[in-house]
Amino acid sequence: MGTSLETGSFTLALAGDTMLGRGVAERLGQHPAPSLFSEAVIAAAAEADVFIVNLECAISDRGEPWPDPEKPFFFRAPPVAAEVLARLGVDCVTLANNHALDFGPTALLDTIRHLHDSGVACVGAGATEQEARTPVRIEANGTTIGVVGVTDHPHDYAADDHTPGVAYADLRHSTPSWLTDSIRALETGVVVVTPHWGPNMTSGPVPHVRRAAEELRRAGAKLIAGHSAHVFHGVSRGILYDLGDFLDDYWRDPVLRNDLGLLFLVTFADHQPVGLQAIPLALDYCFTRLAQREEAAWIARRFAEACAAFDTNVELIGGRLVVDWRSCAAWGSTTSGTDRGSGGHRTVTQSIVTRENTRPGPQFSAEGTDGAQNSNQHTSPSKAASRSDRRSRQRIQKRWLHRLPVGGPIQHQPRDILGPF
Repeated sequence: MGTSLETGSFTLALAGDTMLGRGVAERLGQHPAPSLFSEAVIAAAAEADVFIVNLECAISDRGEPWPDPEKPFFFRAPPVAAEVLARLGVDCVTLANNHALDFGPTALLDTIRHLHDSGVACVGAGATEQEARTPVRIEANGTTIGVVGVTDHPHDYAADDHTPGVAYADLRHSTPSWLTDSIRALETGVVVVTPHWGPNMTSGPVPHVRRAAEELRRAGAKLIAGHSAHVFHGVSRGILYDLGDFLDDYWRDPVLRNDLGLLFLVTFADHQPVGLQAIPLALDYCFTRLAQREEAAWIARRFAEACAAFDTNVELIGGRLVVDWRSCAAWGSTTSGTDRGSGGHRTVTQSIVTRENTRPGPQFSAEGTDGAQNSNQHTSPSKAASRSDRRSRQRIQKRWLHRLPVGGPIQHQPRDILGPF
């Protein structure tokens, strides 16, 4: 992938819940701090022109836990976490979720400041309701991308005219006019909406998520990339219902396997999403790598089954799960196990098509996909670092808060909590 010379064409990398607190924060406090991602994951993300993730924590060394006796989990990362995101090549994070205010308004404002100082844009939270709802604009290969962040829970975290918080919308009952009006008012080539919606640990989108997705698309969103479930869901054209998890220290569900995920690379042409590649990931404790053979096979089966619910066909090409929205197959046309003459033998299982490798990319092998055998097939770490530096210099059009004083040391929760949320 990478940057195209064609106007209106670019690649967008999307990753789900990225939790840098608790056990991950402990690792960030080590000297030297160990890597949180394998080189192959970093290189894969660097193939894109823009990289957006859901930041599932505050970044601060201040604040107090949110005063809710029913809330079991509070996530906070040290200030260095913002630099880690920048080095990874992240261009923008959404803070519209149920952990942005885990340590109160002071920590939220610290988060925004640390991200700004590191060259990472943020959306979906702010010092006031207006700021929280304000989209961010990012330039990619001559195209302006408008990014909108919103969450449907919790209501208590909602910003108002005088209180910092998140961009909240009660999507369970309806899609509010302020949200659809915001999308329509964006005079950008592409609008991306990244909602934190629905309950945890579900295998597919609940009814209100499906309804809201269609309403956001009708309002003008070219791509909707959701998160909250901790596991990836299926996709339909222009809608990624849930990105799953990207980095954490969570307990593993043995059935839904929230320790197995996907990094999504969505390709745009003429300002329209024309296809995606989903790269299988394995989330070890505080470390994310490319999935190994059996892990990748499980991910492929589950993604194909999840996509079949939306009549979306999936091809396995060079170790990546590929959806082509330019073809009639993406709209649910039936396929057979015969070769359709596009470059190799295929077999169909569920709705996934397996094809011989026709592009550079990782192969599922007994040794896994992070091994040396694939070191020449992706962007090198040095190129990834160079692209990260370039991204950090991108012009981000957004108002930022003034610098605030720093406070005392961070405290961490124990690592043996039996639950991810």
